[in-house]
Amino acid sequence: MSRPTVYIAITNHGFGHAVRAACVAAAIQKLCPDILLMLVTTAPRWLLDSYIPGDFIHRPRAFDIGVIQSDSLTMDKAATLAKLKQIRASENSIIASEVNFIKTNRVELVLADIPPLAAKIAQTAGIPGWMLSNFGWDFIYRAWGGEFVEIADWIGECYSLCDRLFRLPLHEPMTAFPNITDVGLTGGTPGYPASQLRERFSLTSPPDKTVLLSFGGLGLQAIPYNTLSQFPDWQFITFDANAPDLPNLLKLLGRDYRPVDIMPLCGRVVSKPGYSTFAEALRLDIPIVSLTREDFAESSFLLEGIQNYAYHQIVTPKEFFPGSWDFLHQSPNPPKQSQPIAKDGADAIAQAVVHYLQTHSSKFSNLT
Repeated sequence: MSRPTVYIAITNHGFGHAVRAACVAAAIQKLCPDILLMLVTTAPRWLLDSYIPGDFIHRPRAFDIGVIQSDSLTMDKAATLAKLKQIRASENSIIASEVNFIKTNRVELVLADIPPLAAKIAQTAGIPGWMLSNFGWDFIYRAWGGEFVEIADWIGECYSLCDRLFRLPLHEPMTAFPNITDVGLTGGTPGYPASQLRERFSLTSPPDKTVLLSFGGLGLQAIPYNTLSQFPDWQFITFDANAPDLPNLLKLLGRDYRPVDIMPLCGRVVSKPGYSTFAEALRLDIPIVSLTREDFAESSFLLEGIQNYAYHQIVTPKEFFPGSWDFLHQSPNPPKQSQPIAKDGADAIAQAVVHYLQTHSSKFSNLT
């Protein structure tokens, strides 16, 4: 009755890591439904369900904190440092608890995006520890200096124990990892025909005047929605429940739709620098308008990535928040690179996971 089992640990930060890890989990499930997926994350179950069609086990645990933020652009470094120190002090008990769970459930592979302790958990449990990401938290924290440097050193030591990293596009060098395999973009697939959604939402504006405002799971508190009145013949779409009721703003509430379902309706996605939003837009060839994001080291690599591979516009906070959004009257800039970016990351990682388990797990011989 036992099934081959993979333990997927997801960093405790926003929704982006959960989205891309869930996309990989769904690809594993599609390729080999016999594999039991255990998603270890504090991300909400509904978010995981929206990307993974089949059954899986949800274990709500947090092994890291990412960056504590009040919204998608506002960071609280002091609170982040305090929480990191707390996690580091609890390292041994966290590892012991998870190793016990892994052994009890006969887990055979850890795949993580990208909590540092996952590598130590896997090593202590005596099973392979693989990871996927376009950056490591050591890279983010080291740039902040001060006490964060010691934290970054500790995280780098954890990452050095990783047996294999699947490095996603738009990445920093990730030098702490000893064994790197480069793969393509991850991301979900739209679940509805664009024509069906246009009819359902009574959209009449053409795609080049339809804009998705997408700022991730944390949202953005200060979106200047009053600016939309300057574009009466444009259609804007948001998932922000706190957005005002405006004639040219469609608010998608509830959990029936994901940003990736809506992107094909749009001529542009306006966002902050974030891998998952960028990756899904890149996979669908949707132009990206991105705010800059100071003091977050990953941003420069993400912005360089969309400049290389997407039709794009880069907008400063000074242009976005009090501004007139003149960028909408301008055509997006073409990508600098003529070679397209690889888009098969989820499938490539899934194939590696399935191949490993089929090769090393005795449980496959017990399945009928």
